Amino acid sequence: MTPDRAAGLTEIRRALADGEVTSRALVEQALTRIEATQPTLNAFRIVRAEAALAEADAADRELAAGVRRPLLGVPVAVKDDMDVAGEPTAFGCRGEFPPAAADGEAVRRLRAAGAVIVGKTNTCELGQWPFTEGPAFGETRNPWDTERTPGGSSGGSAAAVAAGLVPAALGSDGAGSVRIPAAWTRLIGIKPQRGRISTWPRAESFNGITVNGTLARTVADAALLLDAASGNHDLDPHRPPALTVADAVGRDPGRLRIALSLKPPFTAVPVRLHPEIRARVVELAETLARWGHVVEEADPPYGQIGLAFVPRAAAGVAEWVREAPDIALLDRRTRDTARLGRLLAGAPLRAARRAEAVLHRRIGAFFASYDVILAPTTAMPPPRIGALYRLGGLATDRAMIAACPYAWPWNVLGWPGVNVPAGFAGPGLPVGAQLLGPAHSEPLLVSLAAQLEAELRWHELWPPRRAEAGRPAA
Repeated sequence: MTPDRAAGLTEIRRALADGEVTSRALVEQALTRIEATQPTLNAFRIVRAEAALAEADAADRELAAGVRRPLLGVPVAVKDDMDVAGEPTAFGCRGEFPPAAADGEAVRRLRAAGAVIVGKTNTCELGQWPFTEGPAFGETRNPWDTERTPGGSSGGSAAAVAAGLVPAALGSDGAGSVRIPAAWTRLIGIKPQRGRISTWPRAESFNGITVNGTLARTVADAALLLDAASGNHDLDPHRPPALTVADAVGRDPGRLRIALSLKPPFTAVPVRLHPEIRARVVELAETLARWGHVVEEADPPYGQIGLAFVPRAAAGVAEWVREAPDIALLDRRTRDTARLGRLLAGAPLRAARRAEAVLHRRIGAFFASYDVILAPTTAMPPPRIGALYRLGGLATDRAMIAACPYAWPWNVLGWPGVNVPAGFAGPGLPVGAQLLGPAHSEPLLVSLAAQLEAELRWHELWPPRRAEAGRPAA
């Protein structure tokens, strides 16, 4: 394993178990990579250098004693909306946040699997936007082109994994916030079924539209991290049946009926799918058809699904804003959204929640004809740094909808989706495609993603070295 870029979870786990490398050496290498790239990529909000090395030493003692756990001694990162005991959870905001008293359930489960948490990654303010920039921490940049955003809101996790600082990371996805940065940094991004990975100490995050998910360079690694983090707190309201998703990697998905859906759900803003993204997604569809899958153009009956999204999202922002140590330090767009959320938190929110059952029936019926949906993850390649951040509230919303209209409906539904790399658009800018399925379909989606990966080998291409020497973050 080379010290300059992280090997994958699967390879690292085997090397640790076989005694070929120590956890301390791996964590030291990760910390060195983070330090070297922080002035340019700025992927991390918090680096737990001393604590991570102590945890690595403890893992090495367990390994020497013959203990084996799924991720024992493996360095990983988590997004800064997840509680790590002793560290603040600022979620992209300015202000003095108190250290968390205990690990969130997802972090607790990673630790139970033996993982070493090297740090918390950057995210935009309260995870609202598909970019990772803000006055609290500066600009997080894309390893493929440091003039571009890695996306958001899990942009720090995506940048860290894409650059090889860590082999995998947790993010969260409330409107595509795992899948969008995965698309723009050429990663696998799994948004699992609601409740698959607990969001505790929040019973629901953003009224159930936000779930925790995984980012990695390979399907196997993303699935392995998903399995390690999966499970529920005793008080979680959403408790899907247990699955071992990693078992689906390498499994033949069978001959599937795949709907190629290029039309976004209805939005009030005109949306134009970038022609190169369209071409890349269609090429994936043609590849799947060559393998014997039945691929047809068809669009799910989304209807007015946005009416079920906005109250849940805005009211969720209002909930987080109430916990901010100084509301005056928040972005004006955040304060405006929180004001809207307080207005929508009564009858409109209840109506939005009730609409989910209707949407499940209507869109679920689509899966009587198809097994999987193949769709673009975004409508545009990654924008330049500052292109969206410097806009006003309404202009931000319009630009965000135009760039990222495809991902959010699956957050309303609470169903699984997987971003897979789809190639490049423009001058070497990564883009992605989504594999979307009905409830509890993670194994099927992972099996199909792994089939694509075995043929297309996207994980073998790394970002250019010049990216890590790009313009410093603000």
